[in-house]
Parts: sequence; structure tokens; C-alpha cells
Amino acid sequence: MKIKEVIVVEGRDDTTAIQRAVDADTIETNGSAIGESVLARIALAKERRGVIILTDPDYPGERIRRIVSDRVPGCKHAFLPKHAAISKNGDDLGVENATPDAIRAALTSVQEITEEAPAHILWEDLHAAGLVAGAHAKQRRERLGEELSIGYANGKQLLKRLHMFQIKPEEFREALILVLKEEQQHD
Repeated sequence: MKIKEVIVVEGRDDTTAIQRAVDADTIETNGSAIGESVLARIALAKERRGVIILTDPDYPGERIRRIVSDRVPGCKHAFLPKHAAISKNGDDLGVENATPDAIRAALTSVQEITEEAPAHILWEDLHAAGLVAGAHAKQRRERLGEELSIGYANGKQLLKRLHMFQIKPEEFREALILVLKEEQQHD
């Protein structure tokens, strides 16, 4: 599988994992202290080939994603679910731990931010669905983020991502129904 866009990752081990999964070029941010020269390379890559951001599904990874997408608008986003990025012994979370299949799945479900997104899904919808309060809210958001390929987020960020990626109410409802059915099967 050849990827046209340049993939932005956090470090060298992430690049190795990406190259085991697909034929792609990467730019490494080397952590969350992203230098101006790295941002300039990302901007050039975005202009010439396009950019996909694939960072770890943790707070630092989300921070890097935010910094890059704020400074280089128009990047695409790929998300790995936490369970696909955890090390075998469970002590590390990152792209470098993902299987080639998980990486390919994330890269085939790329999302693109669009600015003029109408707010079809409201905070009240998230609340009614049990995504912002209640015993299962966090797990529901995590599974919903996986289903919609927008990654895990807290309640406020989930609403923002639903709007950013222009998730339609029907898509939201279908994914939510699936998540709730799974939840019932496990209870």
C-alpha cells in the first residue's frame, strides 16, 4: 500500500512501524517541542503532497496533533484506537506498538477537517446518548471515536471533532447504535 501524503509521526520508532505497514514517507516531530524547522517541512509537504497526522492516542500525541493542525491548516488526520497502540506488556502506548494491519486500517479511515461545518449534532445529543455523563460515558466515547475514525476525546473535544470532520447525524446515530448494542452484549 503506497501512501501519497507524508505522514507526521512523533519519533523514529513510529517511522519504523509505519514503514513496516505501508510504503510512505514520514516527518518526525521528535516529541511535543516541535521546532520551527519541522513545522516548515510539514508546511512544504502539505503544499506539495498533502499531510496525514498519525500521533499516539494520548495527551502528548493529541497536543502535537493540535499544534501541527493549527500551524499547518488542511492536514488530514488518522487515528489509532488505544487498544491497537498498547504494547504487548501493557506499559507503553504509541504508534510504534501498533500492528501493520492496525496502521493500515487507520490510514484507510483518514479524516479531513473542514471549517464550514454546520452544527448538526448538539451538546444535548451527546448528553442524551450518555457520552458526557454516567457510568459508561468514557467507554462509549472511546468506542464511538473508533467507529467514526475520529479518535478518543473528552466530551467537549468529541463535539468539536464531530463538527470539524462533518460527521452527519445519521453517521453519528448509526455508530452510537452499534456502540450501545455492543455494550448490551457485554452486560
